[in-house]
Amino acid sequence: MTSSVVLHPLREKSLLRHHPWVFASAIDKQTGTLRTGDTVEVYSSEGQWLGKGAWSPKSQIQIRIWSFEQQEIIDNGFFLRRIKSALAGRQALIDRHGLTGFRVVAAESDRLPGITIDKYDNLLVCQLLSAGADKHRSKIVWALNKCFPDCAILERSDVSVRLKEGLKPVVQTLYGTVPEQICIEENGIKVLLDPLQGHKTGFYLDQRDNRAKAASYAKGKNVLNCFSYTGTFASYALAAGAEKVINMDVSDDALQMARRNLEINDLDLSKAEFIKADVFQALRDYASQGQKFDQIILDPPKFVDNKAGLNRACRGYKDINMYAMQLLKEGGILCTFSCSGLMPAELFHKIVADAALDAGRDVQFLERLSQAADHPVASTYPEGYYLKGLICRVL
Repeated sequence: MTSSVVLHPLREKSLLRHHPWVFASAIDKQTGTLRTGDTVEVYSSEGQWLGKGAWSPKSQIQIRIWSFEQQEIIDNGFFLRRIKSALAGRQALIDRHGLTGFRVVAAESDRLPGITIDKYDNLLVCQLLSAGADKHRSKIVWALNKCFPDCAILERSDVSVRLKEGLKPVVQTLYGTVPEQICIEENGIKVLLDPLQGHKTGFYLDQRDNRAKAASYAKGKNVLNCFSYTGTFASYALAAGAEKVINMDVSDDALQMARRNLEINDLDLSKAEFIKADVFQALRDYASQGQKFDQIILDPPKFVDNKAGLNRACRGYKDINMYAMQLLKEGGILCTFSCSGLMPAELFHKIVADAALDAGRDVQFLERLSQAADHPVASTYPEGYYLKGLICRVL
């Protein structure tokens, strides 16, 4: 017999809109034996069937909905259908741009809560971040083998969010042989990445379109690329005719990879500089020295993990944008980003505007940017919108 839960009165509204989360505070009572990751049926207080999802007793999000179809079974075929549907939705994009690196599954936005899958050439990298995803690992691997029979599969579930689900971080090979490095190509730029040690699943595919946008302003410019990671913004900028690019990051390994990425694209290393530094301090130092740039790119890591940390994150974003504006020549271009899902787009816009006031500069907002199209946002899951970007002209 399938276990079930009943919600408190009036707590079914989000499920009726097909939002995929049920919080612990919404659950009134449960029946049957519920083990972590098991499938549970969800009912309203009046007995209306609402959906079926994965049980996660240690998380505030106690149920993540797999399906709103009562007859659907969460078996191998379910994961195969979902992954095929996600891939079909991206196929035109893949074909149009000849992508060898792209996101296959974007978790809740592709109706597979807690499951992220990226494809890098002949390697699939998975993050299984929810109790349900962890429970059905073997089914997911089976489905991926069916869809991508020639691909190795690596799991990079080594992020702290698993702890909220009562799960330990995991890194393991699920199928085939995983290379230490792999090369993909996007918009004519080759990118080397490290799937085992790199950030997230090894690379930030979501910035693909924004790298091209930033590069369109770079011709003849002196560019400072902050939080440079593997230096892909710099590769794009130099390929577009930038006069000079500085890659700045706190990681030696990242800077070495950035150098290699310029080399494999046959770009002029004499126009590149690689600086290991704390970006916050380096921007202050440049400002005190009167240093100036034509273009600055700010692509920092996520500053906010929870609502309690939002105010602190706002201060961090404001500081780096203020100093960057002070370092730009008149008419200089600032490309600034936030990948924090808890940072509303309008608040980020306000932070950048306030930073301009504090910097004593006037700013024109030229373009608003977002995540690439293989990172879709489901209409029922606005939390899937996380990457915000602005291209600004600083006067």
